[in-house]
Amino acid sequence: MKRLCLDLPDAVPGGLHWHTQRRTSLCPASRAERYLGRWYEIARLDHSFERGMSRVTAEYRKRDDGGIEVINRGYLADSKAWKEARGKAYFVDGSDKGYLKVSFFGPFYGSYVVFELDAKDYRYAWSAAPTVPTCGCWRAARRWTPPHATGLSPAPRRWASTPPS
Repeated sequence: MKRLCLDLPDAVPGGLHWHTQRRTSLCPASRAERYLGRWYEIARLDHSFERGMSRVTAEYRKRDDGGIEVINRGYLADSKAWKEARGKAYFVDGSDKGYLKVSFFGPFYGSYVVFELDAKDYRYAWSAAPTVPTCGCWRAARRWTPPHATGLSPAPRRWASTPPS
């Protein structure tokens, strides 16, 4: 397994950030073509966009301009409705490194970092969006797996409790 280099002290709720000098220490861990497709959220540090959501998925598709189309989708039980956000992402340091800029709102971009990846089979990934105020951190997998079956510890994180349908 290859990992991108993120110091754990930086990955605490409310203090997740990515230092510019660390961009050069990204390890080759992702290949864009293999990362494309559907990922199921297993765990997350809760943030405003996904608050109250379950059955969250992220779909990544190749764009004609060389970027990646991002479709995030989740179910809001309170309103009994699906919520979807569409965005675009571009690799910052080449498609063999897990460092991207992502936009869901016009010309505004934030960082998206894949900091751990099952590089052999692409079964799971840990990623973070360390840009304030949209800080987030996720564990995603190609197949939905109950969080307790993955060895993840309980709170303070928000674990996905319902498989997507």
